[in-house]
Formats: sequence, structure tokens, C-alpha cells
Amino acid sequence: MGKEAAGEGILRNELAPEEFAALSAKEKKRARRWYLPDLPEKLAGPVVDNHTHIWVPAGAAQAGHSDATLTPPRGRMLPNEEAAAMEAAGVCHAITCACEVPDLLPTVAVAEADPAHFSAALAIHPNEAARHRGITATGPDGLAQELAAHHALSLEEAIDRVAQAARSKAVVAIGETGLDYYRTSEEGRAAQIEAFRAHLALARELDLPVQIHDREAHADCVEVLRRDGAPSRVVFHAFSGDAALAELCNREGWYGSFGGQITYPANDELRAAFHAFDSALILAETDAPYLTPVPWRGHPNAPYVMAWTVRFGAELRELAEAQWCAQLLENTRAVYGELGAA
Repeated sequence: MGKEAAGEGILRNELAPEEFAALSAKEKKRARRWYLPDLPEKLAGPVVDNHTHIWVPAGAAQAGHSDATLTPPRGRMLPNEEAAAMEAAGVCHAITCACEVPDLLPTVAVAEADPAHFSAALAIHPNEAARHRGITATGPDGLAQELAAHHALSLEEAIDRVAQAARSKAVVAIGETGLDYYRTSEEGRAAQIEAFRAHLALARELDLPVQIHDREAHADCVEVLRRDGAPSRVVFHAFSGDAALAELCNREGWYGSFGGQITYPANDELRAAFHAFDSALILAETDAPYLTPVPWRGHPNAPYVMAWTVRFGAELRELAEAQWCAQLLENTRAVYGELGAA
């Protein structure tokens, strides 16, 4: 792999690829938490990462700072660096999601500053909804729930911040919103449902697609969508359902967005769902910095890394890479319209 393909001069890595390769197994295990994957071979056609989380400066006070004055944490990149890596990999655009109040305006600023490469999706995350109600009970995952300064805003005030920021032309979706019964306690479910319904109403009002976070809550997500009336375009981000949910989505015309988890060996049920989806209802995403695909699982994720997920999907559908890229781009345009240079 040449220097350009490995990412030298583009990726924000502390080690050169050959230095990482020379590490012992134990050293690699420690380093992979912050070592960005090498750049893949460029895809045969342009694709869009329809759900990611680009690093932005924390809090609106820093939103106006230039890239040169900011330092992202290890394993993350500045937006202009993300854009360069995306171009090298064939990922022509990314929809970056802000789902906490401090990130709303900085995320919009990133998308407004580089509309060729980035658009924005905004919402209050389901787990954040409970915190805005002051609920800190431990959920099934066993992790402690803590409140930050921005949780002093009521849930209504937080969603109003979303509604105000979503008026920007850079915002192309409401999300991620939905239900998460894994991380939030039963006490927090009412707040999640309330927030979900408010976001669905906002998406309908603005005629924007909704990106749904559905974790161990498939039936309730579907019930709320049907009861309240789904927006005209619905995307289940990081799809985690089975073939039955995929078939339901086919009937409803809802989209399933698949990330790196489809490449994990144990996820046979998810691959069955992928096969069950109509080709015209499948999207691709990273959910970066999470869900990094094989062969880089355990490393930080980024939009350019989606190339591995796209190639894996083409193999599963038994399609030529260029044909699958064209299908994904067509599907993306059907949901979001024209995005930047996509």
C-alpha cells in the first residue's frame, strides 16, 4: 500500500502505517483505540455517509474558531481533514448528526462552512431526553447516568433549540431521535416517547426526513410512527432489526441504513435483514466514531472508512461495486435530495 493509500499526509495519526504495523500485538491493542484506519482504495462510484458524527468544538462559544486553532482528541479529525479523506476514499458527502444541545450550532456551522462535503441532522438523542427530565436512574446497560450543565434546560427548551437550528438550509434531516431501551431506565421511557413524538412533528412541519435511533425498542418505535403519522421519509439509522422488521419497512416504504456492524461475523441476523430489504430502501452510514467495520473493528471510525462497509454490502447483494454505489447514491437522493457534489 502506497503512502497516499495508507493515508500519510491526510490522516491525523501519531504513527506512520509502517510504525503501527511494527507494533507488538499488545501494543497494537492499546494503540488501535486512537489509530485511524488506513485509507481504502477509492470506491468505484461516489456514495454518501448518511449518518455520522463529525468532531466539532464543544459549545457554541468555540464554533467560530478556525480549524487551525482547534485540536481534536486522539482518533478524531478536523472537518477539513475528514473531507480530504472522504474524497480519497470516494465518499463524496456526509450527513453529520448533532444530538446534544452543545453540539447543535457547531454542527450547523460545519455544514454551512463546507456544503460540498457536509450536511447536518439535528435532534435530542433519546438518552438525552431522559436527562433533560432530570432522570438519572441506571438503565439495563448498568452505566451511571450523569447530568451536565446543558441538562438544566427542560426537554421542551432543548427541542426548541433543535427547531430553531433546523431552519438552516444546511440541515437536511431531523435525527437521531427514537427509543433506546438498552441505555435508559424504564423511568426514562416516557421522556423518550415524548421527545420522539415532538421530533416527528417537527420533521413533518419542516418536510424533512427523520433518522430513527431504535435500540431494543422495535415494536414501540413502529407503534409511535403509525400512531402519530410518519414523516414522508423515514430512516432507521444503524438498523438493528431482523428480517421481519425489514419486511415491514418494505411495506411502509421506510429505509434501513446499515453501518459497520453488518461486517461483524456474529451478526447473521442483521445480514438476513439486509437481504430482506428492497435494494431501493437501503442506505449506508458509519455512525462514526462508532461501529467501525472489519478489518478495522476496534479502531476509530470516520466517513472515509465506509468504503469497507459499501464493498461488503456489494458482495452480499452479489453486485458489482459500481452498481451498488450507484444504487446507494440513488437511494440517498430519494431521501435527502441533492447533497453537495453528490
